[in-house]
Amino acid sequence: MKSLFLSASKLSGRSAVAAAVTALALTGCANYFGMESDKQISSPAQYESSQSLAGQGGQWPSLDWASQFGDPQLPKLISEALDGNPSSAQAQARIAKASSYIETSRSALFPKVNSSYSWNRELFSANALYPPPYGGTWYSENNALASASWDLDLWGKNRQRLGQAVSQEKAAEADMQQARVTLAASVASTYNLLAQLYAFRDIAAREIANRQNIGRITNGRVIAGLDTNIERQTANGNIATSQSNLTDLDGQITVVRYQLGALLGKGPDRGLQIAQPTLTVGNAVALPDNLPADLVARRADIVAARWQVETAMHDVKEAKAEFFPDVNLAAGFGFDAFGWGRFLTSASRQIQFGPAIQLPIFDAGALRSQLKGRYADFELDVANYNQTLINALSDVATQVSTIRSIDQQQGDAQRTLDASTKAYQLAMIRYKAGLSPQLQVLTADQNRLAAEQTVTSLKMRRRDMQIGLIKALGGGFDATQTGLVVPTDAPASVTAATAAAN
Repeated sequence: MKSLFLSASKLSGRSAVAAAVTALALTGCANYFGMESDKQISSPAQYESSQSLAGQGGQWPSLDWASQFGDPQLPKLISEALDGNPSSAQAQARIAKASSYIETSRSALFPKVNSSYSWNRELFSANALYPPPYGGTWYSENNALASASWDLDLWGKNRQRLGQAVSQEKAAEADMQQARVTLAASVASTYNLLAQLYAFRDIAAREIANRQNIGRITNGRVIAGLDTNIERQTANGNIATSQSNLTDLDGQITVVRYQLGALLGKGPDRGLQIAQPTLTVGNAVALPDNLPADLVARRADIVAARWQVETAMHDVKEAKAEFFPDVNLAAGFGFDAFGWGRFLTSASRQIQFGPAIQLPIFDAGALRSQLKGRYADFELDVANYNQTLINALSDVATQVSTIRSIDQQQGDAQRTLDASTKAYQLAMIRYKAGLSPQLQVLTADQNRLAAEQTVTSLKMRRRDMQIGLIKALGGGFDATQTGLVVPTDAPASVTAATAAAN
């Protein structure tokens, strides 16, 4: 097909076409001289993090990271959410749409072949253009034509559009992976919240029992004349308050169950079927070595941002190609005749061929404005990538720092609980013996309750931070294993690709 077009248009070869259109382009007024960008994506090494993110020989999270918490229900819930949540279907739809753009862009690189046929029945005027015997007579005209055209894409405009579409699909795939990581972490965090509420409920139930015990002692002291009705009503009021707290926790547990049902992509009744969590501490927290450098391939949001930069680079190159001539080769062959008798004869042949060249000479700055906009998009995507990288490093450092702080707080909180529990026990002994007033017992009980809630909160918060750290480290995603590493991110230079857009 290619040789047919070239010979039909009497061109000596593709080099001759390129030379001709280059000469025409040099005479054109539209150009992009002086337009460039010096923005570059940042390397993790540019941001100091050796102290905050020092390697500790740890492992990157695996895809089955939820199993480390010792509750077999959690991995099943995460799997169910990833399979059934509408957000996953939305991400898949975006990928399918991006894939359709690839097919459309790829088709522009190949010749197009079309065919047409028309039949017209017409009465020619006897007093107009056609003399008798045509004038005043009915005739049928048959027209059949097969045509082919090919955009040579000498300046790579169509190839850049294809590259842009491929990059958009890769970005959509990385976005889908990020959505999966976020969804899995959300399920785990919400499940941990459910565990926390159940732990608080257990505390509240024990507190009701403790205050009922105080109430029984108070009744005995009232009968013995050691306390008054004031202490009795105070004890009864404290019991009612504890029961109210228990009811409130039951309501919160139901709400969180509904939230889990929604995360699973199911109705609220699905949440009511979830058993009480039995989570354990999980693995020890230790950061992987070479963390900043490897994080760019482990965080799906960074990978998606990198592909967006790649997309913008192709857009810039495409906009530059618009300044050069479009060269299209076209050819057609068919038959055109009145009536059927001579329709497919040699004399009825119709042949057309030749090149079409479109050269932008003066466009009032439209092409330069378009290129300026593409450079702005490119610089915006570079800035977004750099900010995403900064946020990722900060995210990991924040999670680790918070976990370390909670570890220290837990020791202090546990000592506080031990002392408060001992004080409460001593106050109860003295109260039973009639040596202390009720207020002392209630104060000790309040202190012990607050200390126990603090210990439980720190335990649950630490696990939530562990889940957050797993997410910050990519949640098991690895671009090198999914084919999502940007080709221009080869070891030679990450920033070389950016320079190619200039």
